[in-house]
Amino acid sequence: MRGAFLPSHYCNEPECLGRKVAIAPKLVMILFVLLVSKAGYGQSGNSSSSSMEFTSTTDSLQTYHSAADDLWLSSDVGPTAVAAGEDSITSANPTDSAPSEDRVDVGSGKHFDFSSEQTSSISQAQQGVRGAESDSSDEGVKASGLISEAKTRPDRNLDIYYRNRREFSLEVGWHPVNIPFIYDFAVGDSYNMTPLKYTLVPIVASLRWHVTNVGWRWIFRGNMDFTFSGSITAIPRGPETHYYSFDFGIRRNFVYRNWKVVPFFEQRGGAGIINAKEPLGVLWSQGQNLTFTYNMGVGARYNIDSKYSFSAGMNYMHISNGYLSEPQFTNYGINVYGPMFGLDVRLGKPHHASQ
Repeated sequence: MRGAFLPSHYCNEPECLGRKVAIAPKLVMILFVLLVSKAGYGQSGNSSSSSMEFTSTTDSLQTYHSAADDLWLSSDVGPTAVAAGEDSITSANPTDSAPSEDRVDVGSGKHFDFSSEQTSSISQAQQGVRGAESDSSDEGVKASGLISEAKTRPDRNLDIYYRNRREFSLEVGWHPVNIPFIYDFAVGDSYNMTPLKYTLVPIVASLRWHVTNVGWRWIFRGNMDFTFSGSITAIPRGPETHYYSFDFGIRRNFVYRNWKVVPFFEQRGGAGIINAKEPLGVLWSQGQNLTFTYNMGVGARYNIDSKYSFSAGMNYMHISNGYLSEPQFTNYGINVYGPMFGLDVRLGKPHHASQ
């Protein structure tokens, strides 16, 4: 009989009452949750996702409190941030979750609204900073432009002194001062002079060939040129009357940036013919017709433009037969110096240095 009937759920009255009292709080909690969720849906206008909206509202509330505890907010930002927190809590529209122009993101999911006045002041400050940066950058660009312009300012002398430049040069000198041979120490003489005095007037026509561009630094900046010269030397004072020679020389031009006046140092040497008078019995004169010459000079060259220039300086001139006439005739030689003036003319087309 017991197997034919289901067990009975009968309980005495005190036990059933205890069970009902235990179930009542759970029902109250369920009803409270449902009421709260319905209230949230009523404010947002969306009744399709109650559990999701309640969860997002709770999460935003927790996030807002954590952000308020972690951040140091000034007095100007505090009320606005609180208002932003309230808006983020009460807002359930998905379109409100995107940050607007008046919000600043602090981490993920944290938005702070700013008033229009604060937004305008911030934008003005940003514009001021950008303007200051642009002004400073413009000034830096101008300063660098001026510096680069000063550094890259063209050197006019590069159009005058350059490799393979050819010039015609005509020089005239007046050498009345007699001195001993300047290299007597090398030949064993004692810098003696004879009573016979000379005055030489050299007229030198030259072809100048610049063999280098401007190089080196400091006071040595400049270039080199070779000189091929033919000269006629008149002798207004002395037993001889004329001297003809062919000379080869080298000159160092000290070329400084945009200087019109260029110092130089040069040396020339060659061989020539003189109408010697010692074989004719004139004492202290030259011992034979074949002679050698040596010139050394310093001066400065003034460039009128890239084609024309003139120069002025002092030149020393030596003439002797190199002891070839000894022992029959003594080699006395001629040693004089004086001023020298010249004119230089460029040959060929003008040159424009690459900047």
